[in-house]
Formats: sequence, structure tokens, C-alpha cells
Amino acid sequence: MDIKEIQSLIKFVAKSGASEVKLEMEDLKITIRTGTHPSGGETTFVQQIPVAQAPVATAPQVHIETPVASSEPTVTDKAEDDDSKYITIKSPIIGTFYRKPGPDKPAFVEVGTEISKGDVLCVIEAMKLFNDIESEVSGKVVKILVDDSSPVEFDQPLFLVDPS
Repeated sequence: MDIKEIQSLIKFVAKSGASEVKLEMEDLKITIRTGTHPSGGETTFVQQIPVAQAPVATAPQVHIETPVASSEPTVTDKAEDDDSKYITIKSPIIGTFYRKPGPDKPAFVEVGTEISKGDVLCVIEAMKLFNDIESEVSGKVVKILVDDSSPVEFDQPLFLVDPS
């Protein structure tokens, strides 16, 4: 697991409101605890333990202060010529993108769907948690940029929305 994946995991845990998350893989154990710092800000503690090398009691503890990430997707203007009038809705987390709430359910949105601020556009599954991704804008979905059941990265464009 590299530092970018750990940083994304920290942001996800801070955003989720969970107080502690433990992750065990073949060669690594990670514990992430969130709480309030005495100065009033949010603090995240990360403990990374190589499984084969050190027991929990002697493992080094890394202290990282991070701001709590917004649970809203990032919305930016697209700078391409023909898409410049559209707003891009991006993924707020890494995970697996799903267009439907379940295998036998209809998709949240299709191309041409009118959406309002707060409407659920998709679900992103990260670490067996399903996160509703809500729209920050109102408009019409003009393009879905990701295939169903595809992995997505943090800040990856998901939808183009015409706000007019």
C-alpha cells in the first residue's frame, strides 16, 4: 500500500465519521483513529504495522493531522472546447463505481435525466462500504464518463452536467 492510498483512506475515514478503522492485509496492518485535537481541529492517528516484523505493542505510531474531507463530490468547470459549458462531477473517494443501488434495481440516473442538488447520482463502494454520491448542482446529465462496476480514483470525472 503506497502513501497515496493511505492518504485517500485517511480522508475516507475522516469523512465517514468513524472513530476507528482497522485494515489487515497479508503483509500489513493499519489502524486509523479519528478524534478531536485539543486545538479544536480534527486529528487522525495512523498506525502502520508490518505483520511479520513487529507486534502491536512495539509498533511505531504515526501522527498525521488532516482536515476532514467534505462528503460532497468535487464540482469543477471543464476546460475542453465542446464541454466547456458543462460542469464535471468528480469522485470524492477511490473505490468501485456503481450506477444502480442493486443488481435488480434501475440506474440512479441516465443521460438526459434532470437532476437537482442533493440527488443521488451513483454509489461508490470502498472497503465494503457503499457511499451515495450526491449532486452539488441542478441540471441535466449529458454524459456518464465511467462504466458500471468500474474502479474509480479520487477526483476522477464521473458525470457531465448541463446546468442551464
